[in-house]
Amino acid sequence: MSQSPPPALQIMIVPVTPFEQNCSLVWCTKTKRGAVIDPGGDVDRLADAIASEGVSLEKILVTHGHLDHAGASADLAQRFSVPIEGPGRDDSFWIDRIAEEGRKYGMLHCKPFVPDRWLEGGDRVSIGEQELEVYHCPGHTPGHVVFFHPALKLAFVGDVLFQGSIGRTDFPRGNHAELIQSITGTLWPLGDDVTFLPGHGPASTFGQERRHNPYVGDAALR
Repeated sequence: MSQSPPPALQIMIVPVTPFEQNCSLVWCTKTKRGAVIDPGGDVDRLADAIASEGVSLEKILVTHGHLDHAGASADLAQRFSVPIEGPGRDDSFWIDRIAEEGRKYGMLHCKPFVPDRWLEGGDRVSIGEQELEVYHCPGHTPGHVVFFHPALKLAFVGDVLFQGSIGRTDFPRGNHAELIQSITGTLWPLGDDVTFLPGHGPASTFGQERRHNPYVGDAALR
């Protein structure tokens, strides 16, 4: 009996910060080159995960500028001498104030940074020999981006969408109408069979959320 080939990407979820943010270590199965998506904190824990999996880290990817997603980006980039890609430029004001925000929560590791590459919708980012498509999904923050692997039907959505919920829009420059449009107009067309990894909580699928999410499900928006 033949075995299925391993997926093109491997993923390890590493919860970080007191907010238990789902930081993802993602690597190309063929090359073992990888990226960390949304390193909000706990650099030593992330470094241990990278070493335990034998991954050669080549970049950091950031969905948006909130401290629990981006707070350790500067330290991790310095430790591994890798570039930072993302978020969108409209989140620069969040990154500029990230140390100030960190002090409010006792997260003194948070440091501002300038990404080596700001991202826009339509861009692509590489992880080893694999590519992720970039979608601009504002609402939770104005420069929020989502990373999508079409072949695997897998999306890293940050704080846009959760199992049974949606991202907050009561932060500075949050916009509820934009968030709903990002979900229904940008994410839903990717397909009901897409599995998404949110910034907090368990994974789900777009189809599951369309059926049951009380905020953006099809029934809720009729």
